[in-house]
Amino acid sequence: MANPLLADWTDPYELPPFEAIQDDHFPEAMDAALSEARAAVDAIVAQEAPPTFENTIEALEMADATLSKVAGVFYNLVGADANEARQSLQRDLSPKMAAYSSDILMNEGLFARVEALWQERENLGLTEEQARVLMLTRRGFTRAGAELTGADRHRYREIMERLAILGTGFTQNLLADEREWFMELSESDLEGLPEFLIDSARSAGEEKGVGGPVITLSRSLITPFLAASPRRDLRKRAYEAYTARGANGGKTDNRAIAAEVLKLREERARLLGYDNFAAYKLETQMAGTADRVRELLNDVWRPARNAANNDAAILEQMLHADGVAGPLEPWDWHYYSEKRRQEEHDLDEARVKPFLQLDRMIEAAFATANRLFGLKFERLDTPGYHPDVRTYEVTRGGDHIAIFMGDYFARGSKRSGAWCSAMRSQKKLGGETRPIVVNVCNFARPEANNQTLLSFDDARTLFHEFGHALHQMLSDVTYESISGTSVARDFVELPSQLFEHWLEVPEVLAEYATHAETGEPMPRELLDRLLGAATYDMGFATVEYVASALVDLEFHSGPAPVDPMQKQAEVLEDLGMPHAIRMRHATPHFAHVFSGDGYSAGYYSYMWSEVMDADAFEAFLEAGSAFDKVTARAFEDNILSRGGSAEAQDLYLAFRGKMPEIDALLKGRGLVAAE
Repeated sequence: MANPLLADWTDPYELPPFEAIQDDHFPEAMDAALSEARAAVDAIVAQEAPPTFENTIEALEMADATLSKVAGVFYNLVGADANEARQSLQRDLSPKMAAYSSDILMNEGLFARVEALWQERENLGLTEEQARVLMLTRRGFTRAGAELTGADRHRYREIMERLAILGTGFTQNLLADEREWFMELSESDLEGLPEFLIDSARSAGEEKGVGGPVITLSRSLITPFLAASPRRDLRKRAYEAYTARGANGGKTDNRAIAAEVLKLREERARLLGYDNFAAYKLETQMAGTADRVRELLNDVWRPARNAANNDAAILEQMLHADGVAGPLEPWDWHYYSEKRRQEEHDLDEARVKPFLQLDRMIEAAFATANRLFGLKFERLDTPGYHPDVRTYEVTRGGDHIAIFMGDYFARGSKRSGAWCSAMRSQKKLGGETRPIVVNVCNFARPEANNQTLLSFDDARTLFHEFGHALHQMLSDVTYESISGTSVARDFVELPSQLFEHWLEVPEVLAEYATHAETGEPMPRELLDRLLGAATYDMGFATVEYVASALVDLEFHSGPAPVDPMQKQAEVLEDLGMPHAIRMRHATPHFAHVFSGDGYSAGYYSYMWSEVMDADAFEAFLEAGSAFDKVTARAFEDNILSRGGSAEAQDLYLAFRGKMPEIDALLKGRGLVAAE
């Protein structure tokens, strides 16, 4: 039978035939797709006709069409529903994909054609979008070693293939640690835990094949456990397991991988003529230099640390009042912070969560997108890649816009965290192609027949990832290489973080925050307290994030550390890291930085984008409504639809008319008074 990955997909929306796809189809399909892509590139180079934009740049854009189709399915599956066969194939594919990329970007004949076009660019009559694609294509070649020769060229290829292997290993080690650890709870251990958490712990126990409730390393389980359990010994055990991911010794330990990755990245940057990897990586970002990033992070660090230290002193007093001697520890923070929140804001998460049902929060995100951008979402009765997946057709004015898939529940086959990916990206070259966009989360699954209840942080995550999805769905460009979220890393978080703001718009919660049992809307007094506590504990949240961002930056700003753990400790000591707070992502489980190059020297991007998202939401408020249609249209026209078709700063200026200041970020985090 024909391999379904290589056949035409006959679904009305050209969805992958998930029910027909077997794991053993992927090796054949990926090999065939790679061969086809190589042949297409060879044909570009071999043609006798002089280079034109169409026969070189556009032909290169189309060369990997089948590879993108097959890889889009595979890499979504290996992240969200991994198994032994898929992970084994991923290990095999990583060096193959790296070799393919190097073969393209170091192809002398291909680069010569691109360079010839670049030298004649003023005479080619290119559109603005075509000129941008040409510039980005050439820059991609030069930054990937196209101008290297001899031994340097060979060494660069070796480095890239090794980095691909190491990134895959880092990810799979982390998933193994997360999948294998769990803590069984006896009935007495459940004392003090809210019903929603007990419900989720029992469901997790069923998935693990254990007769009773368990706490796993899923953030949606472990965070409420740390906030609710009066058992300090259990909190410590769970917290230390969570922070020890990737650092447990044995075959899944990531510390040696991190050291080798940093060493190879430095060597890669120096081969290309840069002093260090941060200089190489930041050259194409909005920030531009490590000094500008460091300035932003330090400006935020000082008031955040002051706020966190003030909070720590209060929480330590609460600890001592409970008869516990000694300092406040990291496994105490969530517990006493939650008690303080209940006292100061009269806000108990166990009372809030019944109003934050998963289904209603999905409806809220859809309704917000409808009011802002006119999008409608209709559930499709079509199989996804896993039974948990919900599939929707997205339309506007009757026109098909995209397919959206939501995969919301934690499971052992899924890596931790939350993300958005495009199984297929929007483009117009070769015919209009509409995207297939996937949001993946890790919310705790309830027991059968119970509603899935979210924390406010969970609901924020859902809105955040949906903001990324909108960036993909509303893309309107010709070339896939600049489609959707193909933008500077420190700009990509703007749409996602901006969309979070609508979760805090009172009229959204008033309509969609309804009780799981009674259907009644959230009482106004509870809604007011919830929104009033929006910046509660922001010193803690900011410190754990900024510490991670600064460690990432220092890892890549000088000589690669021989011992990354020692370097991490030195950076934190220099910062004056509060004793009871640890990095959000310690080195052995810092997947943003070590699973691939995506956020390496770039974890600061969330905060860089936050400066803009605070200012962008202010534009709506200045217009008189969070749902002002003129402002929404301007945001779509100048940012969401444009992808990477212009420099990020130019896109933002076109929307807002000015660049923002850091004051809006500090105000939004409630940190101004803490300086």
